[in-house]
Amino acid sequence: MAKLVIPHIRPLAKSREYFREWLGHSADLLFPPACVYCQHELASSAQGLLCQDCHASLVDDRPACARCGANALPDAASGRCFRCKDDRFYFGSVVRLGSYAGIMRTAVLRMKREDHRALAVAVGDLLAGTHAAGWEALKPDAVVPIPMHWSRRVWRGVNSPETISERLAHHLHIPLARHLLKRRRRTAPQASLPPTRRLANVRGAFRAVAHPDLKGARLLLVDDIMTTGATVNEAAKMLAQAGASFIGIAVVARAEGVT
Repeated sequence: MAKLVIPHIRPLAKSREYFREWLGHSADLLFPPACVYCQHELASSAQGLLCQDCHASLVDDRPACARCGANALPDAASGRCFRCKDDRFYFGSVVRLGSYAGIMRTAVLRMKREDHRALAVAVGDLLAGTHAAGWEALKPDAVVPIPMHWSRRVWRGVNSPETISERLAHHLHIPLARHLLKRRRRTAPQASLPPTRRLANVRGAFRAVAHPDLKGARLLLVDDIMTTGATVNEAAKMLAQAGASFIGIAVVARAEGVT
């Protein structure tokens, strides 16, 4: 006899969005919608998952370098800002939602936990909507999340770059290609290392899977935070060597002051 699998029942306090999907807008009467970041009550679920204040605080409208995502204007001649002028990247551009500070820093850290998946969904939707014109210019064929090592996935239960990638793929109407990139080994968290050791930490950490989808593909590689760029650059290198023609980077937050 086949083993009976009992579905996981999420706690009521963490499942407003689950019941709303099931009941539709009438769920607002039973479960008043609240901002997934600050829990401030929303007028209607049609407003989205974030209140106006949190929405505004998570988006950084300052000019940013299209090559590395830092809050700096690139040189008109080289197209590089002072942060990335000497760097070699295997990716072509970076789109970021905001800087890794304040409410954004707290949001990114929360999204790494399973009980804050709804926040990752909201931030993914926000990233997709804020840069609609940029996605049209990039013309990606598929979205690829930075993979998490299986042991860390068991411990955390969720990979926020994958959740964000799911939302980007949904809004851009392109495939989510999580099968194209794998994590080969567990690495130390980049945030725990000085900038000088981060490149060595991720060297050889990823492998691109030989697949017809990679040949000549334009890919959107997604992570939650970019600091030195070592992680996304190593992953982009593997994808490029396997045949991708272009890799663009999408991140929720770009750390300033770390190059």
